[in-house]
Amino acid sequence: MAAEKNQLRVGRLLKAHGLKGALKLELYTDNPERRFVPGAEFTLQVPEASTWHGKTVTIREYREMNGNSVVFLDGVEDRTAAESLVRAILWMDEDDEVEDDAWYAHQLVGLDVVRDDVVVGRVARVEHLPAQDLLIVKTESGEVMVPFVEAIVPTVDVAAGRVIVTPPAGLFEELPAADPGDDAPSE
Repeated sequence: MAAEKNQLRVGRLLKAHGLKGALKLELYTDNPERRFVPGAEFTLQVPEASTWHGKTVTIREYREMNGNSVVFLDGVEDRTAAESLVRAILWMDEDDEVEDDAWYAHQLVGLDVVRDDVVVGRVARVEHLPAQDLLIVKTESGEVMVPFVEAIVPTVDVAAGRVIVTPPAGLFEELPAADPGDDAPSE
């Protein structure tokens, strides 16, 4: 029996585009040209009442149009069919080919966050923002948003269950307030 692969959320269908069944796509992947190739199949996440519930879709074509990602799907030939898929989330099987220094969010969630050999928290989730991803770290004092950039998160060791952080002062702790009298000459 083959082992089941993890499913990855790779996009969301935003709205119908034009009259020939195209759909604008919100990307949840850094590599759409590899994910959205003709013939790629996706599992749909839609409400149970949808006629698309429990079905998959296959990419016919992927394009960039006016700065937007747009897909054409097999069997979706007009605007009405495209509108029936609006807000659907596209999932695909995780592949084994992972880029260096690239991780899936599910691999990071739950890892210990280590600073100066001390565990300061645990990755609660990953937020994907336009500028960079953020690791949301649960600490004893609440959640801390850590920019997921090499300067602040130089090491990710999934096998060891930890990420090492070198954050700037004040990211994980309150900085002492400057005493206005510090500059006053002492008597």
